[in-house]
Amino acid sequence: MSRVRLLVGTRKGAFVLTSDGDRREWEVEGPHFAGWEVYHIKGSPADPQRIYAGPSGGWFGQVVQRSDDGGKTWEAVGNDFHYEGEAGTHLWYDGTPRPWKFTRLWHLEPSLDDPDSLYAGAEDAALFRSTDGGKNWAEMTGLRTHSSAPTWQPGAGGLCLHTIIVNPNDRERVTVAISAAGVLRSDDAGETWHPANRGLHSEGTLPEDEPEVGFCVHHVAMNPSRPDVLFMQKHWDVMRSDDGGGSWQDVGDGLPSDFGFCIDVHAHEPDTIFVVPIKSDSEHYPPDGRLRVYRSRTGGHEWEPLTKGLPQKDCYVNVYRDAMSVDSLDPCGVYFGTTGGQVYVSADGGDSWDAPVRDFPAVLSVEAQTLP
Repeated sequence: MSRVRLLVGTRKGAFVLTSDGDRREWEVEGPHFAGWEVYHIKGSPADPQRIYAGPSGGWFGQVVQRSDDGGKTWEAVGNDFHYEGEAGTHLWYDGTPRPWKFTRLWHLEPSLDDPDSLYAGAEDAALFRSTDGGKNWAEMTGLRTHSSAPTWQPGAGGLCLHTIIVNPNDRERVTVAISAAGVLRSDDAGETWHPANRGLHSEGTLPEDEPEVGFCVHHVAMNPSRPDVLFMQKHWDVMRSDDGGGSWQDVGDGLPSDFGFCIDVHAHEPDTIFVVPIKSDSEHYPPDGRLRVYRSRTGGHEWEPLTKGLPQKDCYVNVYRDAMSVDSLDPCGVYFGTTGGQVYVSADGGDSWDAPVRDFPAVLSVEAQTLP
């Protein structure tokens, strides 16, 4: 029977949870890198024993850690992140120039077929790549030197590159999302880029009716069986693209709030998507204090609340952009972590939920791996 491994990044370290295919009882290991912020930790699709993590700390800075035994032991393999060429400037909130600077890694995206190859998304808004298991990194400068880059402005969490999607049918197509620049796509493995934001709106916050960039995208998700269909949770709006980001349409009608951070797609039903609505951009907690995952089985045209096993009174947690994931078992497992330290598990596609752990530090990311 297949097993599931959950990789959980938190404000104070990383944890590894494992279970059998029933996903009822979980073993917990950790914290790894105790006391370090782990914005993202993810396993290699090409090697079930290879895991990458990006712990960062105020004293030691940013490090990449690698495990080759499923998270039992770790090795620090790389910390050489710097902008190549002239740094230049982008704009601060008030329009004044601000130099680019490297702060942390927000997202790690291992290759689909090579355990030694992976991308890393950074703050400020840079994309790095390693081809030797994380030991050495090179910036893909075509992104940060795009003609629109000087106009990019940071979101509330910084100018973070938080989403990296590689098209499984065309490995040269790479899509990234940056807060608050929007979505950009490369069709030549990262050499050149073009904005992919047509149809997005930010009424009252941008000077043009339909600007090329400047959108606060929170997360983008894809089902690998249909890579041209993308789903987005934006700062106010849940969106869908049927042409790989060429254009977007709003599919958030029927939600109690279309503000949130996370979004994911069912492993076997590419029209089934999950979001966790938050009340507003200033009140980062569930509407009415009721934690509800919303599921659409129609690609966003209809929504239903999923509440069984979730607190429906006095709940004021948030779910961050990388803190939701799905496994590939049947029925599909859905997982998310909260700022309150709970990790919720649904082994039936969202119909019911349980929390095998409730007292972790604030959860920053959750990634599910299906193991043989």
